Amino acid sequence: MCAAREGRCGRRQRALLCCVLVAAWEAARGQLRYSVPEELPKGSFVGDVAKDLALELAAFGARGARVVSQGRTQYFALHASSGHLVTAERIDREQLCRLLEKCVLRCELIVEGEMKVYAIEVEITDINDNAPTFKEIQVEEAISELTAPGTRFPLTKAHDPDVGVNSLQSYALSGDEHFSLSVQAGADGEKRPELVLAKALDREEAAFHELLLRASDGGDPARTGTARIRVAVLDANDNAPAFSQAVYTVRVPEDVPVGSTLLRVTATDPDDGTNGDVLYTFPEISDKASNIFHLEPDSGAIRLVRNLDFEEAEFHELKVRARDGGALSDTAKVSISVTDVNDNAPELTVSSALSEISEDAAPGTVVALLHVQDRDSGANGEVRCSLGEGVPFRLERALDDYYSVVTARELDRERASEYNVTVRAADGGSPALRSGAVLALRVLDVNDNAPVFAEARYSARLPENNAEGALVLTVRAWDADWGQNARVRYRLREGRLRGAPLSSYVSVQAETGALYALRSFDYEEVREVELWVRAEDGGAPPLSSNVSVRLLIADENDNAPQVLYPPAAPGPGPGPGSGAGVGAWGSASGAWSWAGVELAPRSAEPGALVAKVVAVDADAGQNAWLSYELAKATEPGLFRVGLHSGEVRTARSPLARDAARHSLVVVVKDRGRPALSATATLTVVLAESVAELLSELGSAAAPAEPAGSLTRWLVLAVAAVSCLFLAFLLLLLALRLRRWRRSRLPPPPSAGAALRGVPASHFVGIDGVRAFLRSYSHDVSLTADSRKSQLRCAGGSCCDTLPARPPPDEAAPLRGEDAAAHRAAEPDGLPVSAATAAAPHSLPSRSASRSGLRLPLVSCFPLSTLGFLSWLGCLQFLSVLGLGMKGSLISSVPTPSQQYLLLDHVAHIPMQPGLECLQGGNIHSLSGVAVPVSHHPHRKEFLPNICLV
Repeated sequence: MCAAREGRCGRRQRALLCCVLVAAWEAARGQLRYSVPEELPKGSFVGDVAKDLALELAAFGARGARVVSQGRTQYFALHASSGHLVTAERIDREQLCRLLEKCVLRCELIVEGEMKVYAIEVEITDINDNAPTFKEIQVEEAISELTAPGTRFPLTKAHDPDVGVNSLQSYALSGDEHFSLSVQAGADGEKRPELVLAKALDREEAAFHELLLRASDGGDPARTGTARIRVAVLDANDNAPAFSQAVYTVRVPEDVPVGSTLLRVTATDPDDGTNGDVLYTFPEISDKASNIFHLEPDSGAIRLVRNLDFEEAEFHELKVRARDGGALSDTAKVSISVTDVNDNAPELTVSSALSEISEDAAPGTVVALLHVQDRDSGANGEVRCSLGEGVPFRLERALDDYYSVVTARELDRERASEYNVTVRAADGGSPALRSGAVLALRVLDVNDNAPVFAEARYSARLPENNAEGALVLTVRAWDADWGQNARVRYRLREGRLRGAPLSSYVSVQAETGALYALRSFDYEEVREVELWVRAEDGGAPPLSSNVSVRLLIADENDNAPQVLYPPAAPGPGPGPGSGAGVGAWGSASGAWSWAGVELAPRSAEPGALVAKVVAVDADAGQNAWLSYELAKATEPGLFRVGLHSGEVRTARSPLARDAARHSLVVVVKDRGRPALSATATLTVVLAESVAELLSELGSAAAPAEPAGSLTRWLVLAVAAVSCLFLAFLLLLLALRLRRWRRSRLPPPPSAGAALRGVPASHFVGIDGVRAFLRSYSHDVSLTADSRKSQLRCAGGSCCDTLPARPPPDEAAPLRGEDAAAHRAAEPDGLPVSAATAAAPHSLPSRSASRSGLRLPLVSCFPLSTLGFLSWLGCLQFLSVLGLGMKGSLISSVPTPSQQYLLLDHVAHIPMQPGLECLQGGNIHSLSGVAVPVSHHPHRKEFLPNICLV
């Protein structure tokens, strides 16, 4: 017994070892197999995938892994933390594998990070969760009483969806001694119950028999199902219906239209009457088949009521019963084979895919996993996959129905920044059905391109004397990369120019590449600047490129010609005994003047060289091309100057009448725009010897005193006139301020009373304003504009409109007793009427009074030039101060003792007490008198002031 036990233990160990080896071999092939019973709750453990595949748990958590099942329902899931495969749904084996002996579910494990796929097969084992059931729990059977014992009657089979030992195992019959049960095993191993008549029936004895049929499975505990059979005893019917063939076979394509008749079964019964009428039925049919096929009870035609699907069922087997009116029947078998039609397009599923990839990814990098399947069979289910043309990718088979999309070569984002990869799948049917999927993939940039300048070499011309900060040129570089890698910044490469850093001359704007001059260039110092500009991108590490920039400084005419001969002398001119000394001074136009002394013999022939003016120009080009001209000469026809040589030669032989000393002014010009020039003054002395030359220079060195004295006196005269005029302006300003001050004081209380005795005839009205007038003898009218000034003199003129004195019976004069006494004292007083009668034109018109200012003048200014100018200046100042307008009129009345001032332009000159009047060049301040208007008692206006001088 011990040896037997040891043998059994050895066999178990060998079997376990074989299982382990098989599992290890399957794992090595990338395929796992597990077995679990059905009806497990959700989340039940299936297998340790991480351990079986030797994968690290970090690969599940960080990179991501998932389980993909075929079909819509996902039955399994993966715990990323433990690496266990668990059930995701409750699994019913009978629902998934109804007619299959072995139920296997397949799924795939996809590891995202490694882009690998593993196949997993899980076998679902059966449990006894279903009891046998009869399609009809109440069965009616009719048997003739003439039926012989031993006759068999087929019964309805019980159905148990479980398999193996849990499936249907046995039948049992109880209830009556006339019947017994016989179970027949078919060719497919199926048990078929039959009712066997054990004892002859007698309808008169019993018309009905009640039986109970029980079906049991082999589970532990066993499950059972029952059906009640009621047998009715009939009168004799000695012929049963008979089918023309025992098995009917037909092949139909799966795309046959609904409503089509697939086949027709026929059975005949030789009996007459109701015993010969045959009805066709399906004694046993599944729910699925009953939804697809329909049997016509009278004709036996089998029609299609729903579309066939080869992928669901390739074969259908039906049983047809023919029964006559006497309850006799016959059965036949119908086999319907469904042929496949290419009616399913390939199903292409993207199991895993990358959305972006770096352009430096190595060839062979997996970017997507695809699952392809076709539900058709044969050639219709063979799928071929392909990619679109012109993409750097290829397809590789990863597993049975899985493909990997990998890179075929290195990617270049600058050529294509993104790809829409179209994957096409086509089956082998005719015509072929196709499907496709589009993979959108963005290529990430890598800093693999250095900036590229638009030009291989830059050059620019910059005029000298440029402004500091002037834009010279702009360099431009492009980077084919993207984002930060394409952001270009510019900077100067270090260098030195004339001992100073290059960055002190020019600078470059880092963002735009604009090159600016930091200082003003001088062509005479720097004619060309060579520098390098570096463009650098923002990558890590950054890439850069350099470009050469050449700046050519363009010359401008900013240097006047410089005379080298005659040389410059420190003084204003050559002094006695200086010999060939030369003087130089600046001109108002910016040119320079040079002077020198040369000796020319009187016996010189025409064309003899006297001197040569030598000049240079620091500029270049035509700005330095010089020409010489003789601008001034004491004797114009005696000397000439070479246009380009600057040689001073005699134009003719000197004559005895020619002066001994000649002054020549030579102008040297360049050809710039504008042209700059310099002058050189040569003194040429006609002498035969040096002693004669020195004698001539000594005699000509006397100072020009008279001319300097005249200029000095003219300057003094102008200064004196200016001082007088300024003093006069200050005096007028002081009087103006004084009048303004007195105008703010209240008027004297006797001002109104002093005019009460004045008759109304002594006033003349202009625009409703009355003013007291005196006689005029002659007028002088001057305006600010000298073209409108006039002088008019009249000897004796009078105006009879204004009496000189009031009648004796009238009131006192305007200024009281003092005024009367003053008039009596006048030796040459003339009556007013006599004085003004001869000059009625001296009264201003209404328009003239609106724009004029009249001032009495006792005496005229001297008619000298200096006095007349001073007078005009005074008038101009009065117009500025507001005492008159352009065209104002000033009247002078040289009466012996009294003069009156009439201001009658109230619109432009506001009258205030304290008016200042001008007499004989002296300023007097008089108090004005406010005279109320007699004709308008309700109006209170001030008449123009009357100024008494």
